[in-house]
Amino acid sequence: MTDAAPPPFDKARSAGYLTNLLARLFAQRLTEAIRPLGLAPAPFMTLLELWETDGLTQADLVARLAVEQATMAGTLARMERDGLVIRRPHPTDRRAQTVHLTERARALQGPATAAAASVNARALSSLTEAEREELRALTARVIGNLQD
Repeated sequence: MTDAAPPPFDKARSAGYLTNLLARLFAQRLTEAIRPLGLAPAPFMTLLELWETDGLTQADLVARLAVEQATMAGTLARMERDGLVIRRPHPTDRRAQTVHLTERARALQGPATAAAASVNARALSSLTEAEREELRALTARVIGNLQD
């Protein structure tokens, strides 16, 4: 009995390959859109969480954004340096700090989210509203399949 060669990898039919390409293109366009605001993608994603719930801990942000602790520490240090956040002692946990938006960060919410919305609108412009919703739902299901 001979071992058959595996079928050739067809990147055009690979959900992983296509999703990775899509994510990189979204990141490139988002970077272009928010750069004039003095933002990069990592601080923007962090700001999205803080605009929703100000005063999270670094551990909260790590969990919500599914990033490594060291990555978040670096992002928060740069954000603090850039005047976007300040850290305060946690009210009940002496080992933790809470992360709070500055006025500068609050002022960026409208322009930054509008820039992100324009990238989304461009990306989805050739889809019907039903297709957009189906894409969002299917993407959420696939993400759920891959999360721990």
